[in-house]
Amino acid sequence: MQRNDVMPAWAGALAGVVAGAVALGVAQLVAGVLKPAAFPVVAVGNVVVDNTPAWLKEFAISTFGSNDKNVLIAGVLLVLTVVAAVIGVLARHRVAYGLVGLGVFGVVGIAAVVTRPGAGALDVVPTVVGVGVGAWALTWLLARGVQGSYEGAGLAAWGSSASGASGVRAAARSASGAATASSAGSASSASDVESGGGGSPTDSSGAPADEAERPAVMRTGSEPYVFDRRRLLGGVAGGVVVAGAATLAGRVLGGRQTAETARVAVALPRPRVAAKPLPQGTDFGIRGLSPFVTKNQDFYRVDTALIVPHVDPRQWTLRIHGMVDRPVEITYADLLKRPLTESYVTLTCVSNEVGGAYIGNARWLGARMADLLRDAGLQSGADMLLSTSDDGFTAGTPVDVVMDGRDALFAIAMNGEALPVEHGFPVRQVVPGLYGYVSATKWVVDVKVTRFDQDEAYWTPRGWSAKGPIKTESRIDLPKPGASVTAGRTTIAGVAWAQHTGIDAVEVRVDRGEWRQAKLAQVPGPDTWRQWSLDWDLAAGKHTIEVRATDAAGRTQTEQQAPPAPDGASGWHSIQVNVA
Repeated sequence: MQRNDVMPAWAGALAGVVAGAVALGVAQLVAGVLKPAAFPVVAVGNVVVDNTPAWLKEFAISTFGSNDKNVLIAGVLLVLTVVAAVIGVLARHRVAYGLVGLGVFGVVGIAAVVTRPGAGALDVVPTVVGVGVGAWALTWLLARGVQGSYEGAGLAAWGSSASGASGVRAAARSASGAATASSAGSASSASDVESGGGGSPTDSSGAPADEAERPAVMRTGSEPYVFDRRRLLGGVAGGVVVAGAATLAGRVLGGRQTAETARVAVALPRPRVAAKPLPQGTDFGIRGLSPFVTKNQDFYRVDTALIVPHVDPRQWTLRIHGMVDRPVEITYADLLKRPLTESYVTLTCVSNEVGGAYIGNARWLGARMADLLRDAGLQSGADMLLSTSDDGFTAGTPVDVVMDGRDALFAIAMNGEALPVEHGFPVRQVVPGLYGYVSATKWVVDVKVTRFDQDEAYWTPRGWSAKGPIKTESRIDLPKPGASVTAGRTTIAGVAWAQHTGIDAVEVRVDRGEWRQAKLAQVPGPDTWRQWSLDWDLAAGKHTIEVRATDAAGRTQTEQQAPPAPDGASGWHSIQVNVA
């Protein structure tokens, strides 16, 4: 009987999974001390994101929404769990198999970590330490699960170069002499038992009855190999505690509490230029219609950060360099002392489908980007701002858009409070009129003044357009698609947007009939969306409702349907309702 007959496959799989969890927990703990982005799961996930084709990215966003990152992380962890279980099963035969499997884990993690932007030599430490502790945990758990000769000669054979089943056989051979010597007297012993003599009771196989009752026993002379479920499960429980505690400590040390505490403590300065008072009639107040101002907790989030960067504002700096006369480096305290501007701006994600939810409007507070660029001294020929996030994401913003007078900001606040961590605390960019992938860098730490023919931002080599101006669009919020509506007067309402141009008209039609002009809400300027509504008498039956908008430059929203890639979706939003 070989050792894999002693420890069942499920036990090996459990040992492998727990050892993998310990490895990841310890890696997260070390990454929390050194650098959160060096956590190998995040690094692998980021590699997946970076190499995801545009069509798959759109599928993930449209299917899972803002939970796409959670789904990706869950997928990576599921794959790791399956592989760890396989490693544990193989390690029952030879511990070396398990160690090699964990080593492959480590190589993949290190490769992902060192290819991240700004990676250094110390970034491999979390992976190396995690794999080392995981290897120890696997060996320890397997040793706890099998008792008897593993504690003596068998354990020495297991750990040797002839480990595994061959090692077990070597241990068995060491006891073969005693087994041979005793074989001659076995028949007489059996006779003694049957006649009531002094021998031990036996079962039908000839083994002592108390030994035959032991589960999964391998006999190697006087010391059997026994699978000890209780000791294994005790070790598993300890491993789970270690993995959980290390993971929690790693997250705390990674700065989550520090950043949130610092955010709450920020005292926002008064703006030098306050937002214009909202005119009467900005919000129709219709139930189910998107409010003019989107609450922070309801604001959409689309970015590439698998783990939200938690940046301590006391350590934050913004560097402006490249094609400038005087490179600038500014601290958070310096930024708060500058003249600040407050403005309502609607942000839109390029991934937004026609009628989609990846759009929101907020009141932003920040320093004007144009002012800081003038301080640095823009050089002739510069046409791109390559901004970089704390986590390495980059966006390319046209210089002329930032410098044309619109409220392009290095924002520090959102709707009257310091930026939420997931929306870019301590500082992010807000540029009206451009999709977020080229303008709205969160956790921004670096701006290189350059040229589009010299540098590329994150999404451009992945098939997206370089400059990303927002298209004129509109959306029906009421009625909801597929809703059942009572026949008669029905309110049709929604929002339309064309930042930095403004919306001039919205039209609605039913069943491809004539277009009717909708009523428009008031707006404080051209950089926000605009509510619209129209009352319509609907007869019983199934009806199709369509909407289109015209911007202040006279451009009417195109009927031509286009997907988000490469420069934003287009087409009329259309819904169907049932009227009874």
